[in-house]
Amino acid sequence: MGIKHAQACQFKGGDMQFLKEKTEFNFMGKRKIAAIFSLILIITAISSLVMQGLNFGIDFTGGTMIELAYQETADLDKIRTTLEQSGYEDAIVQNFGSVHEVLIRLPVIESENMAELSNQVVLTLQNATSTSIDVRRVEFVGPQVGEELTEQGGLAMLYALIGILIYVSLRFEYRFAIGSVVALIHDVLLTLGVFSVFQIEFDLTVLAAILAVIGYSLNDTIVVFDRVRETFLRMRKGNSEEIVNRALNDTLSRTLMTSITTLLVVLSLFTFGGEVIHAFSIALLLGIVVGTYSSIYIASNAVLAMGVSKADLMPPEKEDGVDINEDGSQV
Repeated sequence: MGIKHAQACQFKGGDMQFLKEKTEFNFMGKRKIAAIFSLILIITAISSLVMQGLNFGIDFTGGTMIELAYQETADLDKIRTTLEQSGYEDAIVQNFGSVHEVLIRLPVIESENMAELSNQVVLTLQNATSTSIDVRRVEFVGPQVGEELTEQGGLAMLYALIGILIYVSLRFEYRFAIGSVVALIHDVLLTLGVFSVFQIEFDLTVLAAILAVIGYSLNDTIVVFDRVRETFLRMRKGNSEEIVNRALNDTLSRTLMTSITTLLVVLSLFTFGGEVIHAFSIALLLGIVVGTYSSIYIASNAVLAMGVSKADLMPPEKEDGVDINEDGSQV
């Protein structure tokens, strides 16, 4: 077993090779199919976001969240009926972690003192049962705070994309910068689309996960672009599509190693992390899968579509026998 593992994962040139053989996958030969597939997914995601939007948590909408623990199995239908009869028709009741724990969400009620609302709800439910109820936590977010968080969260993603555009433009070439931003927008839209289609609660932890996904996807894209640039300068024969294919195959082992090990960690969070970070884990899982896909089929595809060539990546030639750096200074 140890010999087989050593053959599957070899160290070569200081980098761990996940694949034993040198791969020759024709990634860019399927780029039109991938583009159509991604376009369908993006249209679906945007349609869902427009038609039904995101299921924002109280972090963004404002309201009260109450976590209760019952000594016996909590009867959710009975709890909903009790709250409706007490005038809390908009309350959302669900299990949280186990059948004994209940999470109750209440929207902002302008006629009520939200600070006292939790006490009224707990008292109402306590009078409806013979066993004691343990209050685990109570969170309250005002509507103004929720509105500010929504605005600031959107700006955070926008600033991240602008910063990435500037960084990649300076590091590589403007076509690579546009390709990386297109890939990141693709990742964010698809992740948001899944949350919209399945109405998974979108809170601050999910926003943090999406920002982490942007960084993860960018890291993978930068590695691919770096190899694309090296391959353009190294290979004397072959068109742009063949050169990009070679670069993608060269980085495939590293991409798979990084993605699989990261997925194992996130799957552990999803499985054992509990209800509190359930949505956070889903966002990371989606982001890793979509980010790995976009580094290959969206970012590289976009660069090819914009017509990048070897001439665009060649360093400045020598002038009068003097080497000239990229910034124009003499060596």
